[in-house]
Amino acid sequence: MGLFRTKSIDALIAASEDPEKKLRRTLGPWSLTAFGIGAVIGSGIFILTGTAAAGETLHYKSILHAPVMDLMLHGSHALSTIGRPGAGPGISLSFLLTALACSFAALCYAELASMIPIAGSAYTYAYATLGELIAWIIGWDLILEYAVSNMAVAAGFSGYLQDVLENLFGLHLPAKLSMPPIVGDHFTGAWFNLPALIVLLVLTYILVIGVRESAGTNNAMVCIKIAAILIFVLGAARAVNTANWHPFLPNGFSGVLTGSAIVFFTYIGFDSVSTAAEECRNPQRDLPFGIIMTLVICAVLYISVALVLTGIAPWRSLTGEAPVADALKALGYNGIRRWVSIGAILGMISSLLVFQYGQARIWFAMSRDGLLPKAFSKVHPVYKTPHISTWVAGLVVGIPAGILDIGTFADLANIGTLFAFILVSVGVIVLRRKQPNRPRGFRVPGSPWLPGISIGFCLVLMMALPLETWVRFFVWLAIGFGIYFPFGRKHSALADRPRASR
Repeated sequence: MGLFRTKSIDALIAASEDPEKKLRRTLGPWSLTAFGIGAVIGSGIFILTGTAAAGETLHYKSILHAPVMDLMLHGSHALSTIGRPGAGPGISLSFLLTALACSFAALCYAELASMIPIAGSAYTYAYATLGELIAWIIGWDLILEYAVSNMAVAAGFSGYLQDVLENLFGLHLPAKLSMPPIVGDHFTGAWFNLPALIVLLVLTYILVIGVRESAGTNNAMVCIKIAAILIFVLGAARAVNTANWHPFLPNGFSGVLTGSAIVFFTYIGFDSVSTAAEECRNPQRDLPFGIIMTLVICAVLYISVALVLTGIAPWRSLTGEAPVADALKALGYNGIRRWVSIGAILGMISSLLVFQYGQARIWFAMSRDGLLPKAFSKVHPVYKTPHISTWVAGLVVGIPAGILDIGTFADLANIGTLFAFILVSVGVIVLRRKQPNRPRGFRVPGSPWLPGISIGFCLVLMMALPLETWVRFFVWLAIGFGIYFPFGRKHSALADRPRASR
């Protein structure tokens, strides 16, 4: 029936060379690394570090709110109040452990990115290895992942902007125009979250005028963001009281594992590097470098912040919504606190920029393959960017972010990311069997065992997500099938040319 027809790697590369749909190659290894850092390190470095160190108490109101794994292990008892023991100062080990776990998926991305240097990331890899239907599922899934992630970040942007404007300039944004009208199931009385829409439209314009300009903007923000983190680490280090590090593992290794589960999602975003494959000057060399260096640099920054934070404040006190800012306020380090606020807001902006970039490239790749309308794969004659898909992606994210606070939907991004990691890991195993002699700029060591470990780890984390997240995920896939079967399958570039696949 053609549902699992694959598109050969050679055909994918040939399609990317079409003059009418060819993107400009301007990115080098460090620009790719900056893209990855921009996506991975957001405001979470100043929030989840404290949450994972102090632990948290959860109460699942219904079966839908309980993690699938808890329901399987404990049944209805999973609805009782559950305490997650804090990692304490051992949160630094949690970040290290999580980085090692993510490295399995990162290595798989690096191998496929060096083999298939095409825009589309996991979608393109699935098309070359697992077939069109699986590719559609993962492409539709990635659209959800990037859109929901940015809606959640953009919706909360006004709060951080308000804090920075008050601390630095004494300015206050009108509540009617800086809050979403709908939060949860009630109305706030606000009209529209205007800063959320404005920041996305500005970033969309930057993305349209060129990837070099976008990379330059991101590089500047990443440099300032890293500077803010280093100012915190070096400036607050003099206030470290080593007594706060004893005991280093107050809840044993189980606390470290719990901390790893909480902070895992702070590493999500390194895969966005692979969406820039067609705008990279030397993808076979630079894409693996960018992916792996992103993970290494972010791990070092996360661990450094964790060590200093748990050194300047008792780990049990890190329970607020802004634990780093609270600890600095208690020490009277208001100058450093201002830098932390600037780092947090730039972290959000750079994350928005990179994920909007990645989302537009997914739409572009799927459109070029015929699975979405052709308009999304049109390239601007001057800027050589997919301008229509970029503007549509900006509006699709910006308008809902101005109306809704959808933080409760953030787990959809998590399940989408983990699903993508699984398919990429499977893709490495499949291509090693089908095309063992094809040149690879990078090879995952220990295949198929390391990709297998990546698959197992991602499955465990998916089972730790709430049941309602799984329900919403399947509803989104059902909507996707409602588009693929009447439109995508019929208009696919392979529909009339079965010989192009193999």
